[in-house]
Amino acid sequence: MDTNKFDTNLERITKSPLSDTIAVLVLRVIFILVAGGVGAIWARSEDFGSLGAFGPYIVFSGVMLVAFGVVAMDMLFPRKRIDVISAVYFGLVIGLVLTYLLTIAMDPFLQNSLTKTYFTLGLLTVLCYVCISLLLQTKDDFRFVVPYVEFSRELKGLKPLILDTSSIIDGRLAELADTGVLDSQLVMPRFVLMELQNIADSSDKLRRVRGRRGLDILNRLRSSQRLDFTLYERELTEFAGQPVDMKLVLLAKHLGGKLVTGDFNLNKVAKLHNVEVIDLNQVASALRPQFLPGEGFQIRVVKPGEGHDQGIGYLDDGTMVVVEGGRDRLNQTIGVVVTSTLQTQAGRMIFTKCDGPN
Repeated sequence: MDTNKFDTNLERITKSPLSDTIAVLVLRVIFILVAGGVGAIWARSEDFGSLGAFGPYIVFSGVMLVAFGVVAMDMLFPRKRIDVISAVYFGLVIGLVLTYLLTIAMDPFLQNSLTKTYFTLGLLTVLCYVCISLLLQTKDDFRFVVPYVEFSRELKGLKPLILDTSSIIDGRLAELADTGVLDSQLVMPRFVLMELQNIADSSDKLRRVRGRRGLDILNRLRSSQRLDFTLYERELTEFAGQPVDMKLVLLAKHLGGKLVTGDFNLNKVAKLHNVEVIDLNQVASALRPQFLPGEGFQIRVVKPGEGHDQGIGYLDDGTMVVVEGGRDRLNQTIGVVVTSTLQTQAGRMIFTKCDGPN
């Protein structure tokens, strides 16, 4: 894979869809046009007659300057966090409501209108600050959701599936997703994407190839019409100073989801923290064809075994088949009969004997 293709794949994964960019651009144009209309109305108003002959131009220019300033600030911070915006919004609303209620309660004691004004302004400032500060510091413990956003999409699955680096590079997840068996939302944390990018940028050729292959698979998952795929952008406070594996465990607990991994160590750590894990190796093992003693099949003997007359062959899924009496049948496809099976940590082994004369 060349560098340009790698950069294109990463851009597709991390950037917003083109339709969203166009929608924001249209919104900004409409805002500027509306601001121009407001500026024109104010410029014709007699309330600014004291500014002299250049008053209308000054007013219109001022309004347009403010409008362009607002758009410039919006463009300066393209990546906005909904939890921070929600915390500020709800903090202001709560502060205004509390100020209104306390002002009504204190009204009998505030006969002087000037004192009442000072009291209200001071109370409003303090309460808004306290409410916003409280919500910003506890935003990870609350969930502020605009109703139409919550109900705008169909609920898919009971629990989201959080992906780690090994599950992406493995490739089997993409094959499984193509079957349509996955209904839950797939969540790709940004810190995992950054780890995958570092692997793709590695000086080691093998790691670089694995990383870039992982980015190709990730882009394949993202573009699939069958999947609900999302890139998780937030950095929880619990993530500070934690390795990637622990971040994945904490994120799975935070979202109430399941980890999808092929990493043995991450599997054990997650289970210690009572986090559900979907191990791709276990899934692959469970989907392998089951052979009972006495059943027969064809196998190609590819190398000699450890026994004096044993041969070794492999099924399409990589399962090792030990063939008694197969040492003299190397590089031949022969019929065998299953005698027993053995499940080990490394996988399953099938013991067979030749079905027919040697």
